[in-house]
Amino acid sequence: MKTLKKLSSALAAGAFATLIAAPAQAQTDIQWWHSMTAVNNEWVNDLAKQFNESQKAYRIIPTYKGSYDESMTASIAAFRAGNAPHILQVFEVGTATMMASKGAIVPVGKVMKDAGEKFDPSAYISAVAGYYTAPNGQMLSFPLNSSTTVFYFNKDAFKAAGLPTDKAPSTWPEVTLAAAKLKASGHKCPFTTAWQGWTQLESFSAWHNVEFATKSNGLAGLDARMKINSPLHVRHIENLGNMAKQGLFVYKGRGNVPEASFVSGECAMINTSSGFYGNVAKNAKFAYGLAPLPYYPDVPGAPQNTVIGGASLWVMSGKKAEEYKGVAKFFTFVSSPEVQAASHKRTGYLPITMAAYKLTEDSGFYKQNPGTDVAVTQMVRKVTNKSRGIRLGNYVQIRAIEDEELEQVWSGKKTSKEALDSVVKRGNELLERFEKANKGR
Repeated sequence: MKTLKKLSSALAAGAFATLIAAPAQAQTDIQWWHSMTAVNNEWVNDLAKQFNESQKAYRIIPTYKGSYDESMTASIAAFRAGNAPHILQVFEVGTATMMASKGAIVPVGKVMKDAGEKFDPSAYISAVAGYYTAPNGQMLSFPLNSSTTVFYFNKDAFKAAGLPTDKAPSTWPEVTLAAAKLKASGHKCPFTTAWQGWTQLESFSAWHNVEFATKSNGLAGLDARMKINSPLHVRHIENLGNMAKQGLFVYKGRGNVPEASFVSGECAMINTSSGFYGNVAKNAKFAYGLAPLPYYPDVPGAPQNTVIGGASLWVMSGKKAEEYKGVAKFFTFVSSPEVQAASHKRTGYLPITMAAYKLTEDSGFYKQNPGTDVAVTQMVRKVTNKSRGIRLGNYVQIRAIEDEELEQVWSGKKTSKEALDSVVKRGNELLERFEKANKGR
């Protein structure tokens, strides 16, 4: 009897030891490179954490790789070296370049289909899905953080200046008058703008239904050429230049750098991304408002609709089938109405599906937070060939040219006509180069 007990104990111990020694089923790691900072970096990390906790087969590893420009450069180098990430976040400016890099990417529509994941492009807001869709109807990238340009204003500063706090200036003449009153009340920075090329040239063009470039702003062909030296563009940049001379518009730098001056209370009005909302909601110590972009009331048809900004997720080629299944599972998770609605409320980025928009609306969020629906309502207005979006080759470099030339206007070194003529000339040289390099692809 004792021998049997000893044998039984030994077997049990051996089985237990075997269980301990047996390795757990390995998770498949999915590398995700992104460019989100501050509160949006926290959001990206939380998305990955929530997905990782929702299942055991895959693990998303988000890694910050610098600004959008820097992460694109890093990914090209990594792809050539054979160690590119599975998922790369690319801002909308890089879309044409990624579309031309056919050997480097796998269309998201194919990734989802191959993995057996349900994927219906018609479920997405049409302006979002359309921008990332190829002429053959296949969606090429996954729209993660789609945004558009909106207007933010400091209600406390408006009150101190004797301006109404329940309504933002809706036209550019009203912005100028408000800026003058803010300055008179002692405000050192009445108005500023972030992402100046995007807000004051690209979105401005669509909002006024004027061409930014030929060929439907590049969506209809590689032979597009820039058209932002029109009388309306020249007039607008000249007006901003005059505001800069009078101290009504204070230039605070490129990209999203100027946003810090609004959150701190230094600048009272700013044009920037709807994706700035999360930062404002968390860090602003004053009452604030969100409103549509200003427009010129004498321009027929204005306001029209704004164009997409933000970024999408591109799937890099050369990975294993099981890894692509993990990517597809993650995209399914991120696009669920519940996850999308929560992300929209948290960040200000668009709810990329109509189901997520309806879920947000039904929750009462828009009523409780007036202005948070502006990004969506601006995007879903009637869209024309002049306002569908802007998709140009070498656009990262063209944006840098826009920054350089606009800075010459703000500093008084060039007229608006001289600067915009130069943007068109230099930009068209880059477009011609891109067209030649990608003909026949």
